[in-house]
Amino acid sequence: MTMFETGLYEIARLFLLPVLLLILLALIYSFWSLGRFAMEAWQRRRPGYVSPLAVHHRQTGCASPDLELWIVQHLEWLRIVARSAPMLGLVATMIPMGPALLALSRNEAQGVGENMVVAFSAVVLALVSASIAFFVLTFRRRWLLQELRRIEIAREAA
Repeated sequence: MTMFETGLYEIARLFLLPVLLLILLALIYSFWSLGRFAMEAWQRRRPGYVSPLAVHHRQTGCASPDLELWIVQHLEWLRIVARSAPMLGLVATMIPMGPALLALSRNEAQGVGENMVVAFSAVVLALVSASIAFFVLTFRRRWLLQELRRIEIAREAA
């Protein structure tokens, strides 16, 4: 490799640890969100449940556009995780592939295996976190939009 190519590889390699940490944070956030989702689903089955959107509306009395903004703000991190985790997984897969391919060309099976474990573990965890975030995002968005519609209907009736 030329010095330029080696430099590019070294720069790319610097991103592996931060990307792996971001994947870990995304996974933790996804499971935390899944727990909150399960708790909210359980609470919704009980009579007298009042959604956080309805509480916000009662406290502020804001109009539908402001409530829509509130919904977007409260779903923002789920959306970010659902969309960015697969990309982070791809980055975390591609960075160790270079050393794995070099080890393969040198018939170093252990080097291939060590690099591929990191690559595939990272992509699996990233896809799991993205899937969980997307699942929670889909249901929470529907719940919040249904609640927004109920608020609009009640406002029109008044």
